[in-house]
Amino acid sequence: MDFPYPCLMFLADVDRVSAKTALGVAYWRPDACVGQLRLPGGEVDLGLPDMSPSAAKAAGARSLLIGVANAGGFIPPHWEAVLIEALEAGLDLVSGLHTRLASLPRVRETAERLGRRLFEAREADPRFIVVGEGAKRSGRRLLTVGTDCAVGKMYAALALTKELKARGVDADFRATGQTGIFIAGSGAPIDAIVSDFVAGAAEALSPAAAPDHWDIIEGQGSLFHPAYAGVTLGLLHGSQPDALVLCHDALRTAIDGLETFPTPSLAEAAELNLRLARLTSPAVRLAGVCVNTSRLCPEDAEAYLRDVTAELGVPCCDPVRTGVAAIVDGLVEDSARRGAA
Repeated sequence: MDFPYPCLMFLADVDRVSAKTALGVAYWRPDACVGQLRLPGGEVDLGLPDMSPSAAKAAGARSLLIGVANAGGFIPPHWEAVLIEALEAGLDLVSGLHTRLASLPRVRETAERLGRRLFEAREADPRFIVVGEGAKRSGRRLLTVGTDCAVGKMYAALALTKELKARGVDADFRATGQTGIFIAGSGAPIDAIVSDFVAGAAEALSPAAAPDHWDIIEGQGSLFHPAYAGVTLGLLHGSQPDALVLCHDALRTAIDGLETFPTPSLAEAAELNLRLARLTSPAVRLAGVCVNTSRLCPEDAEAYLRDVTAELGVPCCDPVRTGVAAIVDGLVEDSARRGAA
């Protein structure tokens, strides 16, 4: 999808967890962001200039992007005035929420009157509306999985893809959520796809490829999340991963927003994901662990990563703090062994 970048990033009045779309796009596509627009009560600052829609338009913005991924993916009524102001300033609107922009009468009517465009990242391409078959296909695949939502599965997948490409490996990032789609420009919005078709969508997203090609598939949800385990299972079966990378937040002790559900141990999470992935990929292995250590001091972060490596016997990295070279070393060595065989 050809999104009209650069954009004015709309942060609304949400917390940091709900602003993960804005944080992700600003980190991975800084060229796509002109400024930010925050409402009173918002907790997030991207470090971009605060701008009104008209100021952003004058600075070269082509759209206002709703940088929010709130629970339920809805647009509250008090945001509509900002969306209309952006349309009147000459900006298109870009959204990755479940609430469709065109379902809001005032927004739709304003866009139609002014000839502005409404872009929806959660509109599934018809080629993803298929039933999975579970048939083995050529190429290599890695899926990121997590102990919870919002623990860095997309960051890990993007970092792994970047490192593989830097080494000359043929690799593609396969986005499965709105933030990844905004960054990559394409993908399958898995949580907007009918549950019967999730595995099929994952198959279509990572089709047969050359034997040495890697598809790095962005994971969604968590097998340990009472609400979102289903989407994770569909991705596990449809992706047919050769390798998994487990993602975690170092200080997360309970499922975000559901504090009566503790996060699993890394060993428990790895074992369950591997066991369920074996239905369609019997030889799947754990390639590494990626941990968000941003809230730890450097010394504690280093110790945490070292301890996980010793416990699980696979490289443990922080994609932002340390990079993922150690995990990619293993992927490259594994591909070389297979090629030699």
